[in-house]
Amino acid sequence: MADVFINYRTGDGNEAAALIDNELSHRFGRNLAFRASKSIPPGTPYPDALVTSLRRSALLLAVIGADWINFRERLRDPEDWVRKEILLAFECGLPVIPVLAGRTTGRLKKGDLPDALARLADLQSVRLDTQSAEADLKRLGDVIAEMVPELHDVENADLPGGDLDTVSNSTGDVLGTAVQSRDVTGDVVGTVIKGASGPVHSGNGNIYQNSRHQSGGRHYSGDGMTVVEGDQQGGIQHRFGGRGRYEDDVR
Repeated sequence: MADVFINYRTGDGNEAAALIDNELSHRFGRNLAFRASKSIPPGTPYPDALVTSLRRSALLLAVIGADWINFRERLRDPEDWVRKEILLAFECGLPVIPVLAGRTTGRLKKGDLPDALARLADLQSVRLDTQSAEADLKRLGDVIAEMVPELHDVENADLPGGDLDTVSNSTGDVLGTAVQSRDVTGDVVGTVIKGASGPVHSGNGNIYQNSRHQSGGRHYSGDGMTVVEGDQQGGIQHRFGGRGRYEDDVR
């Protein structure tokens, strides 16, 4: 799977970078977005990790915060990693999308940029404003999905008829609440069981728990059955949908 490389400057666009990372990971998969502070394990040489990840990425998001342009001297430094990552993306032919973080962040101007980065000013940008973050993040995700066909396919796989349309899981001993959502193969769809202190059965078939179900005896055949044993207090009512009958047990 191709990565989306998030380029940002610590102290300027790191909060916006984290929002983007969370959105893309939720929408396309947790390992999709590369964000240095999250994606590089401790003890790993970060220059190699940055270059390797960038070279395998499908595009680069350049997060431009309100103070980004004020780091002019650092942007002119050949060893500045914000600069190096953007230039390497240009060199590799990757699409670069400037993300303007904040309502007051203006579009880049060529005259404010070093010559090597001047082409950033010509690129169409996307805005990410915290006051409209949900809509802005969705729009950014839509743009990325259209630009990277692999991601568009991953997203569509979660629709009916896609590869992710089925869910299979199992549980062992459960103390507390058990919740199953989405479709379940079998007789049960969307069952929630809470606070059960005795036998619970949902679906077709019989359940016997500490009862005298005897082979060779008689059993009730009909729409339902209630057997009560032991001391009981209060009333018990059970309504059957139709008439039943007792039959000799043939098992």
